[in-house]
Amino acid sequence: MYDGLGLKKATSKLVSQNKKDARIEITLLFFPLLCTVLNCCEGDILLLLDSSGSVANYEFIRLLLFTTELLRPFSLGTGHVRVGLLQVGTNPNLEFGLDVHNNQESLQKALGSVRQLQGDTNTEAALRVAQQLLTETDENVPKILLWLTDGVQPGDVDEPMSQLKAQGVSVLAVSTVHGNYQVLQRAVTPPLESHLYSVDIETIEIITQDLREAIIKIIRAERLRVVHLTSHSAVLQWRPVLSADSGYYELSYNSMRNTDAKTRRILPGDSSWVELTNLQPDTTYTAALHPESNQRLFNTLSVNFTTLLDVLSPVVVSVLASGLRQIRVSWGPLQPARVQRYTVEYGAIPSGDVHIVTLPNQQNSTVLTGLKPGTQYLVTVSALHVNGKERAMSVRACTQEAALPALANLQLTPLERQEVQVAWQAHQEGLKGYWLSWEIENSHSSPSKPSISTVYLPPTSRSTRLTHLASSSRVCVSPVYSSGRGDGLCCTAGRHTDSSRWG
Repeated sequence: MYDGLGLKKATSKLVSQNKKDARIEITLLFFPLLCTVLNCCEGDILLLLDSSGSVANYEFIRLLLFTTELLRPFSLGTGHVRVGLLQVGTNPNLEFGLDVHNNQESLQKALGSVRQLQGDTNTEAALRVAQQLLTETDENVPKILLWLTDGVQPGDVDEPMSQLKAQGVSVLAVSTVHGNYQVLQRAVTPPLESHLYSVDIETIEIITQDLREAIIKIIRAERLRVVHLTSHSAVLQWRPVLSADSGYYELSYNSMRNTDAKTRRILPGDSSWVELTNLQPDTTYTAALHPESNQRLFNTLSVNFTTLLDVLSPVVVSVLASGLRQIRVSWGPLQPARVQRYTVEYGAIPSGDVHIVTLPNQQNSTVLTGLKPGTQYLVTVSALHVNGKERAMSVRACTQEAALPALANLQLTPLERQEVQVAWQAHQEGLKGYWLSWEIENSHSSPSKPSISTVYLPPTSRSTRLTHLASSSRVCVSPVYSSGRGDGLCCTAGRHTDSSRWG
């Protein structure tokens, strides 16, 4: 076992020898071998490694070894953890992409063969490549950019880092003391205490566990979770690790009460969800799912959940629509297996007669008719349950006011010969205009067969002048709606004894 000074001397001596052998021996010296953690995490980790000339070769090797041990416990590959390495130099260099290494042996070998680029610290260019790589991955899995740097002149990284974080990427950083701490603070995603580390390269191994736990917290796969819960059922869902031919799942669940026995079920290997039924309301259950396979070992996945309080219909009563003399009401939830019948009581407020309607257990709405316009009603819906319990809820509803006629007080005022002034009043908003029609004398045919003249007026009009009226001409004004012409008013313009006068 080495203390800090002995470790420094040993590593310095080894680095002066063959670099590849040095990397292997250093790993064995100061990093313990960890077992792979199965069924732990799912996500993409892109390493952004400072490989510029400002990083000493010894420091670069230590960063690689640190990364090697940091990632050792993770299961790799699609559906687990994918790791990529992007080096920062004068030009960015993608050492390997996220979909290259599917096991630890392959990843460790690749990390052991990485060579330093040297050159400038062009972090901005590397971040543009990182954006493209992480945008092209599965948007449903978490993504991490782990920035390993000495922090010397990283460049203007604020904007590309902000864009990455806006895409949902978690940015973590490890700086070997020389870094510009303010730049790093702005770059990482909160919380700083677990996502930003400034450490001397000689003692970098002391942050391994803390940084790994921060990564696991982001990409831990919630394999068994409750996606739907009621008072009597629960739907469990998990990320499948088997196929129809590779094994099966053994599911067991029971309430946390000591007296309840476990229920066991066998599920096909291609399953990804299951519904648990006949549960007790307001009860805490524990469920365990164990993937059984002769190809590899899997951890047992578990979850605890508490069912909802027993729901007795109706929970809500609402008014769907109202008219002059009717109201449509609905209620829910519909529980035909638990309800015998529904009863709807309604009466005008404050002292109207109460009417009662009884409805079957499969109906959750009805229309109440024979009501008074412009009146407030109290509507109560009650359910008689099969267990003898009864639950009721009420709602207030108003019928619509009786609508005033669109047009009123149509008047004809005589002017010159065969001319009148037509005026009217309007009581409705939303009219699109008015349609006028009247009879005019026809000089080319029989006077007994007058022609009809029409005109459309805008909604702001309230009067107009008509000419060439036929004898006893009938004048009509109709409201025009967006859906068409409505019912109007008509008057007859009769000729007085003095043929020059109209009225």
